[in-house]
Amino acid sequence: MSDKKLQVEKKYLDIKTKAEEIIPLKEDKTVVMVGTATCGKAAGAIDVREAFKEEIKKRELNAEVVEVGCIGHCYAEPLIVISKPGFPSLCYGNVDEGLSKMLVENYLEGDDPCYEFALVALEPNEEFPTFTDFPRGAYEGKIILEQCGLIDPEDINQYISVDGYHALVNALGMEPGEVIETIKESKLRGRGGAGFPTGKKWEFCANAKDPVKYVICNADEGDPGAFMDRSILESNPHQVIEGLIICGYAVGASDGFIYVRSEYPQAVRRINAALEQAREIGLLGENILDTGFNFDIEVFLGSGAFVCGEETALINSMEGKTGMPRHRPPYPAEVGFRGNPTIINNVKTLSYVPHILLKGVDWFKGIGTPDSPGTAVFALVGKVENTGLVEVPMGTTLRSLVYDVGGGIRNEKEFKAVQIGGPSGGCLPESALDLPIDFDSLQEAGAIMGSGGLVVLDENDCMVEIARFFLDFTQKESCGKCTFCRLGTKHMLDILKEITIGQGKRKHLEILGELALDIQNGSLCGLGKTAPNPVLTTLRYFMDEYEEHIQGRRCPALMCPELINFYIVPKKCSKLCSACVGSCPVEAIYTREDGLKAIDLEKCVKCNSCPAACPPEYDAIIKVSPPERVEELEKENA
Repeated sequence: MSDKKLQVEKKYLDIKTKAEEIIPLKEDKTVVMVGTATCGKAAGAIDVREAFKEEIKKRELNAEVVEVGCIGHCYAEPLIVISKPGFPSLCYGNVDEGLSKMLVENYLEGDDPCYEFALVALEPNEEFPTFTDFPRGAYEGKIILEQCGLIDPEDINQYISVDGYHALVNALGMEPGEVIETIKESKLRGRGGAGFPTGKKWEFCANAKDPVKYVICNADEGDPGAFMDRSILESNPHQVIEGLIICGYAVGASDGFIYVRSEYPQAVRRINAALEQAREIGLLGENILDTGFNFDIEVFLGSGAFVCGEETALINSMEGKTGMPRHRPPYPAEVGFRGNPTIINNVKTLSYVPHILLKGVDWFKGIGTPDSPGTAVFALVGKVENTGLVEVPMGTTLRSLVYDVGGGIRNEKEFKAVQIGGPSGGCLPESALDLPIDFDSLQEAGAIMGSGGLVVLDENDCMVEIARFFLDFTQKESCGKCTFCRLGTKHMLDILKEITIGQGKRKHLEILGELALDIQNGSLCGLGKTAPNPVLTTLRYFMDEYEEHIQGRRCPALMCPELINFYIVPKKCSKLCSACVGSCPVEAIYTREDGLKAIDLEKCVKCNSCPAACPPEYDAIIKVSPPERVEELEKENA
């Protein structure tokens, strides 16, 4: 080991020793970890935290309550993890004040873990094996989410106690070029969507002649239904910071930035707290770990423009200009922020870096597939039982993700599709469920990995309306710089609107395909180039639904308002029930002469309130398509 590395190791060892003296060791003390990421707080985690503290104090127990980040099982918030000596760490979901007091009395004070309320054991134990009725953990392979929900994101000592910043020590004991070669050998690909090799990008920047360089973490997460970056920043911000410092060292930068949207107030607060703590102990700022390496990080708040997730638009935004993309080349790695070479990496990309530097290239390449090593992190949402933040090895099939990890489709409905890759991703059908999740396989299927949003759709989702919804988002978020993106997406959106109201024509399908290709070829940035993906994939895999809308003026999924009507089935309706009447905001439901209920279709605004209000034992209100079908039903039931 070189003298330089020995010196850095000794300095780090002093820091780690102090950290371990401060934090409570889980082997010696019971620790209750309460998930207080944004999702947990919204579900009532603060009340749960206070209930535990109050009950522990009342019973004078040797236990500590710690706030942690996102544990991942978002469907079961509020979540807690209890780590008690002699027992495995147990995760409990849907915790309220009553369950909090019960767990303190039965488990913390007694030795009854109340297994009936536990979701999963987080590690195996001979006496208390992992729960076989909740196998999600067996399919996941957490790397960057490993400590999320298990450490206090506002306490740097907890991160250091699990070898945090040790990867930085390893990097500082190497030459910058060696660090880059390590990342190149690992085959780490950018997790921001494009999947470009991270090591190559770093090499381009390092080789640039300009002596002033910058590194930026792109945390401008704007996809509908996506919360991966927010959760990581709220749960383990030091992991991202460590990756950014290593990146700065490798390419020769002294200044780093974290570009995060201002709509993430808790993430911003925790990042700033983490940066301040890192500076206080010499892991950030001047002369890091006495190596002569100077590097500091500043947080830049974005204003919520989706297009600023594109790296050149992000740079314009940081320079005080309109958030519009620039022509490439030159690429930011050569000419970027303030005209200097700049590296822009996603939150997840940077989060992998410390793990690779700590555990080695072979370890990382042993996970996933040869061309897409590592894991994929998804915000799994939609019509799936177990929504949340998941991390699976690359190469895992969509079927395994939806059914094994996600628990299958809610309410015993039929699977229809997954929308993968965010608003510019693609809609893949049931026939694609056995497709492995990796950059190349998804691209061949017409979709993209994107930043990690994955929406599960069921039989009640109309694929034409889904395509319209996502195109509406990207069209509104277009910066307007490119004619093809600005006008082309508007024309596509107008056509989709015509189809969803029953005024579509067969020729519209050909026009949609032609416009999509023109927009892809004529747009400057990734937003325009990928915006047609939802339309192209639905045309490719769900052409029958488009034809039903156009030829039959019918929505098979009963989702498009203009192509459906509501009807109360007389044989199912009860004279004693008026639930639907009270639910209608426009008084469209009236009582017939025979005492049963009916709908005035001229008043009906198709808000979907009445079928939701109708008691399950009656299930008297149905949707019908085409709208004229109501007349046939009235004659049949006259």
